[in-house]
Amino acid sequence: MAWNPSPKVADCREIARKWGFNKVIIIALENEKGQGTVVSYGKTKEMCADASRLAGVAYEAIWHAYE
Repeated sequence: MAWNPSPKVADCREIARKWGFNKVIIIALENEKGQGTVVSYGKTKEMCADASRLAGVAYEAIWHAYE
């Protein structure tokens, strides 16, 4: 895994460890400005790439359904 120091990725990494998962995606749907975001984590470089790809697909699907 390539180390990512982002606090949001650190949150995903912590959830992965606590819950016993190799990949984690967090999708936040709306803040005060109406914005959303997605962040992902994978235990290995390959898992990280998979989680990132899936996060993008999930985020787009949710936002299109949300509109």
